Amino acid sequence: MFEKKRIMITGGTGSLGKALTKRLLTYDVEKIIIFSRNENAQVTMEREFNDPRLRFFIGDIRDKERLLRAMEGVQIVFHAAALKHVPVIEYNPFEAIKTNVMGSQNVIDVCHSEKVDIAIGIGTDKAASPLNTYGATKLLMEKLFVTASNYVDKIKHPTRFIALRYGNVLGSSGSVVPTFMEQISSKGKITITDPHMTRFSINMDEALDFIFNSIQHCKGSETFVPKIKSYNIMDLKDALFDLVGKAEVEITSARPGEKISEVLIGKEEMRNAIENNYEYILPKPELTEEEIKQLYPNHKHVKEIFEYSSDKAERMSKDELKKCLIDAGLAK
Repeated sequence: MFEKKRIMITGGTGSLGKALTKRLLTYDVEKIIIFSRNENAQVTMEREFNDPRLRFFIGDIRDKERLLRAMEGVQIVFHAAALKHVPVIEYNPFEAIKTNVMGSQNVIDVCHSEKVDIAIGIGTDKAASPLNTYGATKLLMEKLFVTASNYVDKIKHPTRFIALRYGNVLGSSGSVVPTFMEQISSKGKITITDPHMTRFSINMDEALDFIFNSIQHCKGSETFVPKIKSYNIMDLKDALFDLVGKAEVEITSARPGEKISEVLIGKEEMRNAIENNYEYILPKPELTEEEIKQLYPNHKHVKEIFEYSSDKAERMSKDELKKCLIDAGLAK
């Protein structure tokens, strides 16, 4: 799948980008291009990996000319670059539009120009029924990716575009676990916005497995969603207290744009979803029943129409959370 391939990762110095790079380097890839704006993170990553198959490009996905130069000869693109911090984006909404929407369209246009084999748009659960600007921009990113082949000649522009939607990666930069751990060590207390808050979660290895499995059997123009458990924020707090140490708890108010629970698939979207034991797929809505059977023989239409949300999904226990934290190297 990746042997002798030239691969590009936008936002490649982030948590997912680094984990993707580490996994991809276990294959006989020809080259991996790390495309990001963070000069210091690139220098650090280059020293850390020290692999001649890596090439680093300073650039912003808002700059189409720079993308064109960086993507020359690339066959696979992982698009992970985005502005992601919900309160920051609520205060600076158009900056998120310029990066998450217009920047994503630049990635799509250059993939077409360079005849990339496959482009994977990395999404978020916040794209489903979005409340905040971040979720709205990532929903638009999804829409751009899954419709990117609608109006082009498929012979001249053969790129398959897919979108992936999943929950928070446990321990990724800016996520709740590192924040709680830093608060415990430095302040002796943690801040929780609402004790009823639930979130979907997935560890980095599970996220990578999901990404690679989606690539293996994608047809193009679909959104993939994994079947994962959720957790309550107070259970996560208790798990961390058992592993790291006790701390005072301060209940604050929800931040701008913050939901109490997240949604991976809305009820209306679920009407068109197909599933197997480990994932849902949202295929192109114009496909006939016969075409769906031919393209996805191992999937069936969902039997029950429901909203796939973190308050209704199967819940992780405190012991399961502790195991996930230990397996992810976040605690001992």
